[in-house]
Amino acid sequence: MHGEELLRSRGLRVTRPRLAVLDVLAGGGHLEVDEIARRVRTRLDSVSTQAVYDVLGALSRAGLARRLEPAGSPARYEARAGDNHHHVVCRGCGEVADIDCAVGEAPCLDPNVSHGFKIDEAEVTFWGLCPACQARKTDDI
Repeated sequence: MHGEELLRSRGLRVTRPRLAVLDVLAGGGHLEVDEIARRVRTRLDSVSTQAVYDVLGALSRAGLARRLEPAGSPARYEARAGDNHHHVVCRGCGEVADIDCAVGEAPCLDPNVSHGFKIDEAEVTFWGLCPACQARKTDDI
């Protein structure tokens, strides 16, 4: 589905900023808002950072984008949403990569106590050092 069809399929109005943000997210990665705004500005004459935040909020609520917030880092957004995947974050440089769910079905983990909640998702973040930071650490020794 193209951007316009995606937006309409989720009941969202088609706007140039929404199409531009969708296009940026479709390029892949786990991008901070400032980077998304910078890339959107290469596609549109001008757009405020607040407008980008508003678009990302609408896309996230509609299931067209996913917000992730690694501890100690700014929020990041990605197009891969609704498929029960997790993330690994580098403690050295902050790089984020996707990890598919080990179980394959949501919620991926079952808590021993649900406190009455109907659990439908578990968000797991793995932490470690990416290959580049491992190499730098070895070089420092």
